[in-house]
Amino acid sequence: MLSTLKNAWKIPDLRKRLLYTLMMIVIFRIGASIPVPGINIDYVRQVVENAGILSFYDLVAGGAFSNFTIFALGVTPYITASIIMQLLTIALPSVEEMAKSGEEGRKKMAQFTRYGTIVLALMQAVGISVGLFRNALISPDFFSTLVVILTLTAGTAFLMWLGEKVTENGIGNGMSLIIFIGIISRAPGAILNSLQLVKSGELNPIKLVVFAVLALAIIVSVIAIQQGQRRIPVQYAKRVVGRKMYGGQSTHIPIKVNQAGVIPVIFAVSVLYFPQTIALFVKGGFQEFITKWFSPAASPGVWIYISFEALLIIFFTYFYTAIMFNPVDVANNMKNNGGFIPGIRPGKPTADFLQGVSSRLTFAGAIFLALVAALPSMMIQFGNLPFQFGGTSLLIVVGVALETMKQVEQQMLMRHYQGFLK
Repeated sequence: MLSTLKNAWKIPDLRKRLLYTLMMIVIFRIGASIPVPGINIDYVRQVVENAGILSFYDLVAGGAFSNFTIFALGVTPYITASIIMQLLTIALPSVEEMAKSGEEGRKKMAQFTRYGTIVLALMQAVGISVGLFRNALISPDFFSTLVVILTLTAGTAFLMWLGEKVTENGIGNGMSLIIFIGIISRAPGAILNSLQLVKSGELNPIKLVVFAVLALAIIVSVIAIQQGQRRIPVQYAKRVVGRKMYGGQSTHIPIKVNQAGVIPVIFAVSVLYFPQTIALFVKGGFQEFITKWFSPAASPGVWIYISFEALLIIFFTYFYTAIMFNPVDVANNMKNNGGFIPGIRPGKPTADFLQGVSSRLTFAGAIFLALVAALPSMMIQFGNLPFQFGGTSLLIVVGVALETMKQVEQQMLMRHYQGFLK
């Protein structure tokens, strides 16, 4: 890994991309420490500590939510807008047609996602300023409230721009990297806090060791699953064009066990936290119902939460895989270029075969993601461990790190350097 980074640093273009990404990360962390004006931070921290629902928001935002900085909303509105746009591609034929219309359609989809992000950020900012944290306003007048709303909305808009620029000019997926940095920025504090609890006798060291071993096992297994793939052999028939003969070579189609990466996990958590967010602003019976039956911080709600989380991860794994891998298109491209899978007829039989292989691999990958997300969370809940880093967080961190390293790997291979991942 170190040799890969060392070789990458020697390449001017790749070095420029790495420096650009690091610069954007520094800007993100600086912004995550600039507080919104006119807010009582102590009151906000007290509310966040008492409302377990907000813990994941704060974790993903790298502490920006509990400190109520200009990036307090994080990229959650963008993720929600992306989910809505992806679902609309299934519900509305016009949106589906736009999504499939090449580069121009992709740009339109991205533009609508940006509009949706701003609208959702504005709604969340109004709800937080007028509802949840109204008592945190030092001067609860119209102008002060407006400043808070506009600051939070502008912060999310800037993060969206920053993430897109990293994707375009840097290394890795910008939005995923923002979430990744937000999570790992809390790791040193969490580790020190756990060690202090062990030292004071408040935490059993055996529990800490067991959780550390489980986390290590999850990291190793996630790497194995992310790298795992089924290689479908493809043979190309020989053909004569003019005086030259083409084809005849053998290759393969790599179908990964987990083609969707960590996107299903991020989407599932975003959907799960939506009703809990609504409950924060709606007092009375609805809030009590959600807190009791649909919260990871309460019993029996934790069981329902974990069950829904697993189901949503499985759903989004299939959903996102269907978007990324179209067996009909692959089969048609193979047929048009004279390719075939040995023992399988070209056309529809090939598409059906690829669909079957993809479905079986996706099922295994989806079940794995659901189990990995659930097991550490259950251990934290029922082992009384003072951690915010559950299975979901570990999946996101490891998955994003792997995807980023894979991009570096691809850049290295393009320039005939050997990378880290095999």
